[in-house]
Parts: sequence; structure tokens; C-alpha cells
Amino acid sequence: MRKKALVVDDNQNNLMLEKDLLEIAGFEVFEAENASDGIALARKERPDIILMDVRLPDMRGTRAARILRDDTPPATFP
Repeated sequence: MRKKALVVDDNQNNLMLEKDLLEIAGFEVFEAENASDGIALARKERPDIILMDVRLPDMRGTRAARILRDDTPPATFP
């Protein structure tokens, strides 16, 4: 099964470059142009890695990352 990656960036050139590099590395890539769409896509697809711009049109990437981190249950160890 291929690893999943999510790229969230409002700059089309950066988005295309990041997507191409991740696809070359073997990832299935999902993309969003704003934090709200990125959060929704991350919740749906549960990517293995997320690359997110810090300055997005609707909220800062750091805030979106905190929202997603708070969604994640803590890891449990045997």
C-alpha cells in the first residue's frame, strides 16, 4: 500500500513542485489550497505526512496543525 501525503499550499508553483517530488518518492498525494480544506482532507484521508505552508489565506498553518494534532488520540504503548 502506498504512503499518503497531504500538501497544503496556496502558491500553485510550490504546490506543484511539492506534489511532483512526493509522487516521485512513491507517495499518493492529496492537495489543498487553504487550511480549512487541508484539515477536512487530512481527517478524511489520514495521510502519513503533511506538508503545510505557514501563511495560508484562511488561517495560519501552525493553527491548522494544532487542530489536527488535537484530533489525534495519544499513542499507546504495550
